[in-house]
Amino acid sequence: MLRIGLTGGIASGKTTIAELFASRGVTVLDTDRIAREVVEPGQPALAALVRALGSDILSRDGRLDRALLRRRLFADDATRRTVEGILHPVILAELGRQAAAAPGPYQVFVIPLLVEGDRAGLVDRVLVVDCPEELQIEHLMRRDGETREGALRMLATQVSRDRRLAAADDVIVNDGPAEDLERQVALLDRKYREFAAKN
Repeated sequence: MLRIGLTGGIASGKTTIAELFASRGVTVLDTDRIAREVVEPGQPALAALVRALGSDILSRDGRLDRALLRRRLFADDATRRTVEGILHPVILAELGRQAAAAPGPYQVFVIPLLVEGDRAGLVDRVLVVDCPEELQIEHLMRRDGETREGALRMLATQVSRDRRLAAADDVIVNDGPAEDLERQVALLDRKYREFAAKN
């Protein structure tokens, strides 16, 4: 099974690209979605987070307060490393389980920290969504209500745009109208289906 790792900086358009691949009948497995599933109440990963960080990361209904945790992650490297150490192995195990059961000529794994985490061995090709940083900042401010300073802090925790592009086998440029994205995805879908057929 050909596996494509879809990655990009925060607010670069990964979700939109993933939806475009899914609309073409491609199996898309999103590690952000898996990350939400593994911290549902009663899941061992949530209990491990509470043991490591305290019960104040929970909302009144016993669910993970994702907004609070996100602020803590971007404010403190040690907290981010702790959370990644707990969640990443669980997420990758579930990703592997879902991938083994999924159909299709190829699969797209949405992995935001693919380059940062040096997980390129999980996939056969790395597809980077490239977006100018100023557009990422605008998206974060509009989508998440972030301040400009908060958006800049988030970008600073990720690898540089240059390093991400250096790791890419394929690139989708997200700096124009939606039709441009659809065209780029259509071309890559054809390319990946050809690769998959040869293998």
